[in-house]
Amino acid sequence: MAAANDSIGERAEKSPALADAFGRKLRDLRISVTDRCNFRCPYCMPAETFGPGFKFLPRKEVLTYEEIARLARLCVSLGTRKLRITGGEPLVRADLPELIEQLAAIAGVDDIALTTNGHLLEKFAAPLARAGLRRVTVSLDSHDPEVFKKMSGGMSAPDKVLRGIDAAVAAGLGPIKINCVVQRGVNDHTLVDLAAHFRGTGHILRFIEYMDVGTANGWEMAQVVPAREIVARIAECSPLEPAGANYQGEVAKRWRYADGAGEIGVISSVTQPFCGDCTRARLSAEGSLVTCLFATTGRDLKTPLRAGASDAELREVITGTWRARKDRYSEERTELARHRASTRIEMFKLGG
Repeated sequence: MAAANDSIGERAEKSPALADAFGRKLRDLRISVTDRCNFRCPYCMPAETFGPGFKFLPRKEVLTYEEIARLARLCVSLGTRKLRITGGEPLVRADLPELIEQLAAIAGVDDIALTTNGHLLEKFAAPLARAGLRRVTVSLDSHDPEVFKKMSGGMSAPDKVLRGIDAAVAAGLGPIKINCVVQRGVNDHTLVDLAAHFRGTGHILRFIEYMDVGTANGWEMAQVVPAREIVARIAECSPLEPAGANYQGEVAKRWRYADGAGEIGVISSVTQPFCGDCTRARLSAEGSLVTCLFATTGRDLKTPLRAGASDAELREVITGTWRARKDRYSEERTELARHRASTRIEMFKLGG
């Protein structure tokens, strides 16, 4: 293989962030380590489609941890500062702390986070923290047992997820961000109770508008509960006031409880798109660089990587892909959906 490392650590410190066609910087890389998941959430991996006979990626087609770390180093050399581990469900991949250790050793990385459904978090929180993980986001669509069962495909229970959150706090990974996908007629009647449960805990509950990622979930606009309605429902019980963004490109709009009992966030990709501030790229488990959550295709990095491409050659591919990026699907949803409804990449391959 050609030389793999040409002073990448120094380059990470000196290089300005790579910009796309609209001037958006490549600041965040979301890394999917597997396309497999131990849940069957209907809005992501409905059981009727992803049943026992569904064929996931064979192991040889999935990037190794060394390959992931190498590509992450290259992105950091181009200005990336935040890495997030996703899936599928990342905690079903064996020996995940080994990858965290490799990523934590990359000079120039400011933050390493993990998004998980929480089912295995109680077991893995401590070793992940020791390996260098800094933050955790947990998906929890309801803490009502029956609603949770419906939203997860019956694969776990909210108490187990809540124990995982406690374990993450004990491991030093708190406060935790909790993501709740809100789907009208399914779990929207429980969102006020969920907010009350986490109010005053220091954790940050974030409500996500139900999105048309992929094509398997049968998405309809009628199932979307708009951000303004979510905020109004919670504010009716616990008054809220707007809060400013923590950083440019933050996806959630922040709202503080007026009495100081914490905050919530709302991610409004459908009704209030934020494409103009998007700084995120995604690396799929099979080695594709994807520049939008609603993309139809990605740029293959695995083939040149395994064919012996040098760091300079791989960096050129990444640079060219990002510079050519013009994605703004959420801003153009109505028009683009007509042409792309049957071809978008499924969410379980991108990690949300």
